[in-house]
Amino acid sequence: MIPLQQGFALDPQQYVPVLVSAATTVVVFVVAFAVVYLLGRSFTTRLVRGALERRGYDETLIGIAVSTTVAVTAVVAVALAATVAGFGVVLAAFATLAGALALAVGFAAQDLIANFVAGVFIVQDEPFTVGDWIEWNGNSGVVREVQLRVTKLDTFDNQLVTVPNSDLATTAVTNHLANERRRVSYDFGIGYDDDIQQAREAIVEEGASIDGVLDDPPPEAPVADLGDSAVVLSGRVWIDTDESDFAAVRTQFVESVKERFDAEGLDMPYPNTELSGGIEVEQVGEVDAAPGD
Repeated sequence: MIPLQQGFALDPQQYVPVLVSAATTVVVFVVAFAVVYLLGRSFTTRLVRGALERRGYDETLIGIAVSTTVAVTAVVAVALAATVAGFGVVLAAFATLAGALALAVGFAAQDLIANFVAGVFIVQDEPFTVGDWIEWNGNSGVVREVQLRVTKLDTFDNQLVTVPNSDLATTAVTNHLANERRRVSYDFGIGYDDDIQQAREAIVEEGASIDGVLDDPPPEAPVADLGDSAVVLSGRVWIDTDESDFAAVRTQFVESVKERFDAEGLDMPYPNTELSGGIEVEQVGEVDAAPGD
């Protein structure tokens, strides 16, 4: 057995200062982070929440802003604690890596970020809310849930449609229930020989008799067009959007007027075309007889 030379002997005492220094640095980092994070979170979250609540922002947006503030406070606390503890080199490397990752994620998640931002504007501006009947790009549905990335709607066939918020934020959206009152209209055609006043009275009376139709503005039926086959009267009634169903009122309105027209002998003509003139046939030549005749 070869004895170790005295110069290579291990002395545990020489590592004590290193371990103490490392432990001290870790303790300083932890303490600094805890102090900065706890105090900063308490102050900034109260400040952000109070400022947004005073301006009347939606609770969803307030929650997002508070969560974002907490995350930013944590990042700042890590940076300050690392600086106090002497982790300058590590902090610089971390910042470089974080910047590169943020750039890569930003390029990869452009659509996600666009939908998120659009969702924030939808929640804040409230062009529609849960329960509203909306139309966009030839589609329609009743809003079930507004999330920060997508909006979920139920179609009238009871199908669930999920629409990216950016689509709804960048196109014209018709909200049929945004106002307290809405007009229900339908064009009724009568024959040119029928009495316009009689037809108008029938439309107005039938419209006024429907449950949910408002007295003010009153039902009306002005002449809207002189068509190829009919005189068109536009039947118009008004409903309260919170108390009456548009589709139900419209259906009952059309059925009631049709039955009233039939009872009073008012014609509801459909488009037709009448041909006039004659046909003249001339014999150009004789037809050869078939062989054997």
